[in-house]
Amino acid sequence: MNKQADLSPNLTHWQERVDMAAAFRWTERLDMHEGVANHFSLAVNDNGTQFLMNPNQAHFRRIKASDLLLLDANDPKTMDRPDAPDPTAWGLHGSIHRLCPHARCVMHVHSIHATVLACLADSTLPPIDQNTATFYNRYVVDGDFGGLAFEDEGARCASMLTDPKVKVMIMGNHGVLVIGDSVADTFNRLYYFERAAETYIRALQTGQKLRVLSDEIAEKTAQELEDYPDQAERHLAELKAILDDEGSNYAS
Repeated sequence: MNKQADLSPNLTHWQERVDMAAAFRWTERLDMHEGVANHFSLAVNDNGTQFLMNPNQAHFRRIKASDLLLLDANDPKTMDRPDAPDPTAWGLHGSIHRLCPHARCVMHVHSIHATVLACLADSTLPPIDQNTATFYNRYVVDGDFGGLAFEDEGARCASMLTDPKVKVMIMGNHGVLVIGDSVADTFNRLYYFERAAETYIRALQTGQKLRVLSDEIAEKTAQELEDYPDQAERHLAELKAILDDEGSNYAS
């Protein structure tokens, strides 16, 4: 059924909604969510200020395409809406979509291994394998956690994402935030960052010296992975196919 033609606010941008709902469902399945906290958002207009985001206090396992809120980062009355978003989600995601138009999709979680990395005194991620090398020179570490991400904190975080090459913020004492060009691109990056963080944490647990890649090979690997064709799109397509095979209601 073609729901894109329906002008109801909950049915506009239908394919984007379906992709977002699939990402929520799979994030929960991977245990990368946290209760009814954490949020994903996706810009749907040219300048990035209008965006879809999960509703306040909704569990990732139950989110459907039609549940997503359509918000405007420049609307000062957003928090007065009867369906107002979580205030910290508005502060963080609204600030990023307002100030960083290249951040089309924003995913923020407190996944276990990324958060462990964010709690280390040195939260950098050395390139010790292919997954960790993916992020070489492509992340920033925020060492100035200032409490819950209301609007001032959100704007401070957004100021660290102005370089389009930076796709990941390791949020010290907090978690991880990933940006990308689409749901597929961003979810794929989030998935591999958690894998990379887990590899690094487990390697540290051995107590042995790490085999760190040279700067040249780390950058070469990161560039090759950036240029690898269609992996993110196929990753999300396969996840949606699995959900469809299971009879999930995510795309409703």
